[in-house]
Amino acid sequence: MSEPLALSIIIKALNEERNIAGAIESALAALEGYDGEVILADSASTDRTVEIACRYPIRVVTLEQPSERSCGIGAQLGYQHSRGDFVCIIDGDMRLHRGFLEAALAVMAREPRVAGVGGLILEQDTSNVEFEARQARDEPDRRAGSVSRLDCGGLYRREAIEAVGYFTDRNLHGGEELDLGARLHAAGWSLTRIDRPAIDHYGHSGGDFRLLLRRFRNKTAFAAGEVFRASVGRAHFPLMFRNNNGFTLCLIVHLWWLTILATPFLIHGWLLPVALATLVAFPFVAMGLKWRSIRYAAYAVSAWNLYAVCFWFGLLRRRVRPDARIASRILADAVPSRRSSSQIGLRV
Repeated sequence: MSEPLALSIIIKALNEERNIAGAIESALAALEGYDGEVILADSASTDRTVEIACRYPIRVVTLEQPSERSCGIGAQLGYQHSRGDFVCIIDGDMRLHRGFLEAALAVMAREPRVAGVGGLILEQDTSNVEFEARQARDEPDRRAGSVSRLDCGGLYRREAIEAVGYFTDRNLHGGEELDLGARLHAAGWSLTRIDRPAIDHYGHSGGDFRLLLRRFRNKTAFAAGEVFRASVGRAHFPLMFRNNNGFTLCLIVHLWWLTILATPFLIHGWLLPVALATLVAFPFVAMGLKWRSIRYAAYAVSAWNLYAVCFWFGLLRRRVRPDARIASRILADAVPSRRSSSQIGLRV
């Protein structure tokens, strides 16, 4: 690559023709006044995503092999082509808020061991039960303050990424932010989320169970097994267990299955069908009472079972070196913005 820049904004996308123009325009607007670039890291889209992106003054890169698609490969692909001392990552269905980068860079200027800064995530689509529940939950990692990971993107310091070897693990179909956060924390860095809107998220709408089917087809449901395998034997493994309730959930579901299977050997007579019915119904009833929704209970328990089954698919998948260069093509390469680096207030 040629001389470094101050900022790189990476937009990772797959078939985002509906949202990509908004994402790119928000990134270009956020970059105004800075010495930087916008990169679209495309995972071999089959719709008009790339065609639309090439109309803008940005770099557009795409995977050579569609079979390599994953959540982790998009950010790593963009990082591979980036030059910024600071790297902001968002998805193609997001819009970056003006002013967030300035606030995030100010935090990094004050705190040299902060590897990444996120902001508040504003969910714009709650048309299915998962997005409704996500909006209702008060997740600690989505609140302002010190966090274990930066879900939905954020601004990272290249120095910190280089220290841990690579940006995101290309083998992961989900949980890449968790993996990155754990690696950074294990290396002595920290992450924080500031009390300022960072992105609007326009998630994919659709039916509840259609979403689960899509996650099985695109292997997102394999993520728990993949991140488990990626962290075994490494320094960040304890942090993965502490910060990822997906592992615990998979363990609980497996214990539930084993309890149901063992029940016929422990209970006999008329009590057996009662015991089995109680065991099968228990999680549905518990979630229904917690959320006061039969719809959510059915979805949640179905999702748990899917992820528990897919844990094994992810655990047994073949891995490639996460820092290996990704085969890609540059489809457009606009001249980056050249602005005064003094406006950033950090090393350029």
